[in-house]
Amino acid sequence: MPEPRSTRSEIIGATIAGLIVIAFSFLLLAHDPLIFWNDDYEISVLPVFADMARAWNHGEFPLLSPFSWVCGNLAGEFQYGVFSIFINALIVCIWKLPLTFSQQAAAVSIAHLAMLSAGAFMLARGRQLSTPLSIFVALVGSLNGWIICWGASDWFGALGAFTWLPWAWWAAERAVNPMRSSWRFLWPAPFIYLLITGGFPYTVLMLGLVLAWLALRTMFQARAIDNVSPTRTRPNRSARSVNRPYLNRPARIWPLCVGVILGLGLAAPAWLALLDYVHGSARQSLDPSAHWQWLIPWNAWPGLVLPSWTVNWSNFSSKMEPHRAAELACGMVAPAALLLGLVVNSRAVLKKIGWELALLLVVFILAMLPTAGVFRWSFRWLPLFHLVLALCAAEALAAFPQKRRRIAAFLLLLLMLLLMLVGIIAKTGGEHLFPLAWIFFGLALIWLGIESFGFQFASDWSPPAITFVALLVTYFCIPPNGGVPKYNLAQSLLESQPLDPQRLYFSVYPPPETLYRMEAKPAPIGQTVRLGSTSMWAGLRFVNGYSPIRPAGVARELASAIHGEVDPNLAEWLLQHQANEDGLLQRIGIDGIVVAKEFNFAPQPASEWQLVTENDEGRVFHRQGEPLPVVRSVNFFGKNSIARITDIAAGRNCLSVSLDVPAGEHPALIAFSRPFFPGYRARINGNNLAVFSERNLIPLVEVPPGMHGRMTLSYRPDWLIYGGVSAITSAMVWMVSAIFAFCALRRQRWRRK
Repeated sequence: MPEPRSTRSEIIGATIAGLIVIAFSFLLLAHDPLIFWNDDYEISVLPVFADMARAWNHGEFPLLSPFSWVCGNLAGEFQYGVFSIFINALIVCIWKLPLTFSQQAAAVSIAHLAMLSAGAFMLARGRQLSTPLSIFVALVGSLNGWIICWGASDWFGALGAFTWLPWAWWAAERAVNPMRSSWRFLWPAPFIYLLITGGFPYTVLMLGLVLAWLALRTMFQARAIDNVSPTRTRPNRSARSVNRPYLNRPARIWPLCVGVILGLGLAAPAWLALLDYVHGSARQSLDPSAHWQWLIPWNAWPGLVLPSWTVNWSNFSSKMEPHRAAELACGMVAPAALLLGLVVNSRAVLKKIGWELALLLVVFILAMLPTAGVFRWSFRWLPLFHLVLALCAAEALAAFPQKRRRIAAFLLLLLMLLLMLVGIIAKTGGEHLFPLAWIFFGLALIWLGIESFGFQFASDWSPPAITFVALLVTYFCIPPNGGVPKYNLAQSLLESQPLDPQRLYFSVYPPPETLYRMEAKPAPIGQTVRLGSTSMWAGLRFVNGYSPIRPAGVARELASAIHGEVDPNLAEWLLQHQANEDGLLQRIGIDGIVVAKEFNFAPQPASEWQLVTENDEGRVFHRQGEPLPVVRSVNFFGKNSIARITDIAAGRNCLSVSLDVPAGEHPALIAFSRPFFPGYRARINGNNLAVFSERNLIPLVEVPPGMHGRMTLSYRPDWLIYGGVSAITSAMVWMVSAIFAFCALRRQRWRRK
C-alpha cells in the first residue's frame, strides 16, 4: 500500500536522504581525508572555482580568466558551471570559509551528493514507493561506484550535472501527469536549466534519452487507455476524434515539451557557449582509438554484486589492462532483487516496470558501445544505469511478499558464493577479493536472517541499511580513486613566489599524470611550474592551463595537451628560435619562461633573458627589463605607427586604455596580451573598430591615424547576446506563469474552504 503523502513529509524525507549521504561522506572523509581530492579536481576544477570566487568578489562575471590562456574561456569550457546559479552560490559561500584545498573539494562534492540523494528520493516517492525504498533508491543513485570514484572526486562536471537529473526526471513525470493543473509545464524548466548548466555533455545526453523515453511511454500508455475506453471523450468531441483517439495522444506531452523549451532557453548561454567553443578545437579531431576507451567489458558486469571483480578494460591509453569494477558498485541488493523478480515472476514485473526495464536495457547496451567527441568514454552512462537499476529493484521489492524477500536474500547469498568461487578459480576476484567478499557474504546472511524472523520494520528498512553498509565497506576496502593520479599540492600555491604576477609565463613541463603524481614525487610540487590551471590560485598569468577541449588558437598552435603540458619538441623550438625580440613569444607578450628540471634547454638569445630562480623543480627566466604591458602599440607588419598608450584598466571581460595615435598616413596597431576568442568588440569615441588576430593567438585592433580617446575592448560574443536574450525571455515567461499558477492555486484553495 502506498503511504499517505504530504508536501511536508516529502520535504522531510528528502532532507533525511540528504543527511544520510552527508553522514556517509563524513565517514569516507574520516577514513581518507583526501578521498574527494584527486587528479582533475586538483589541477583543474578547484583552481578555476577559486578564480570564479575571486571574480565575484571583484564584482565581475567569470566568463573569462586572465590567469590562463589555454583555459581562459571559463564559459566555453562548460564543465565549471559558470552559468549555474547553484554552483556559483555554493562557490561564493564555501570560499568564504577558512578551508584547505581538500576540504573545499569535499564541501563542494558533498553538497551536490546531498542534493542528488534528495532528488532520487523525490523521484522514487513520485512513483508511490515507500519511504524505506525511496531511501534505498537515493543511496544507490547518489553513492554508487561511478559517482564516488569519478564524479565526486575527479570529474566534478559529471556530478554537477547529474545531481539534477533525478530532479528533472521527477519534474518531467509531474508535467505529463494529466491529473495535475495546466500549469504543470513549469516543473521541468528550472531543473533542466540546472542540469545543462551543471557542465557535463554526457548528462545532457542522458536527459535527452530519459525525456524521449518518458514521452514515448506517455503516448503509448495513452494509446492503451484509448483502446480500453475509446468513447471516453468530451461530449462536444466529433466522431472523427472518437474514431481516431491517437490524434490527441501527442497533446498529452505538451506540458513536457513546453517545460523542456523553457529549460533550454534558461540554459541557452551555457550550451551556445559550448557549441561555439568546440568549433575548431582539438576535441573535434580526436584519435579514433579514443572512441574505444573506457567501454564496459561484457565480462565486467559481475562487479554489480562484487566490486572487486577485475578484468581487462581499455584505459586512457587504449591499453587493455586489469581494472577492478569499483564503478559498478551499487550495494549488491539492487541486482539481486531485480534478478529474482525477473526469474520468479517475470510477467508481473514486465507488466509493472516494462518501460523502465527497456530503458535499463538501452543504457546497458550504450555503456558497452563506442562513442566519439565530447561523448567519448561510454562508461559515463553508469550513473543513469545505477539510478534506473535502483528504481527497477525498488519496484520489484515493493511487489515482493515476505517470503519472496527471503528468497532474494538467499539468492544474493548464492551469488556471492558463486562469484567468490569463480573469482578464485578464474583469478578475476582482484586483489581486494578478501575481506570484501567475506563482509558481503556476512551482510547477505544478516539480510536473510532479518527476512526470516519476519519483523516488518526491520524487513522494510533492511534494503537501504544493507546497501549503506555494503557501499561504505566497498570504499573502505577498495581505493575508489584507482587509476587516476594524485598530486601533492600545498597551500603555498596561494602565494605567487617565486614568480611575478605582472609577467606572462610560458611553462614547459612533462606530462603531470606520469611524472608529477605522488608515486613519482611525494613531496609538495607545483610552486614553480604551476601544473594545469593551478596558476589561478595565486592570480599568476600563464599561457598553460587544463582544457579537455583545447580550443582553436593558442591551445592548437602550441600543441597543448589536456593537462596543460606543451609538446617538448615544439617548446624547445620556440625557446630556441621564437624567444628573441621579434619572435612569436614576444609578439604575444610572453616575458617569463619556466622550464622544468627534466629539460635542459633555455630561451635564446641568452642576452635577452635572465635566470631569476633555479630550484629542484625547474628554472625561471625573465625577459630583460620591465614586464611587458598587457596593451602595446606594435608594428608587426612594418606599416603601422606607434601610438601613445596610458591609463590601462584591465578587467576580466573588458579592458580600456587611453590612446593617442599620431597623425599621418599609417594607423596604429594595438596588441592585447590575452587569448583571442571570437566575440571581442572594440570601440573608441563611439566608433566600432574591427578586431582580428594573428594566428588566432591575441586580439589586434587597427586604430585610424590622428585618433585619440578612450578605447575599450570587451568580450561580447553573439552566443552571449542571443543566449542572454533567450535566458531572460524564458525566465520572464516562467516567472509570470508561476505567478498565475500561484494565484490559481490560491483561488482553488479558497473555494475549497
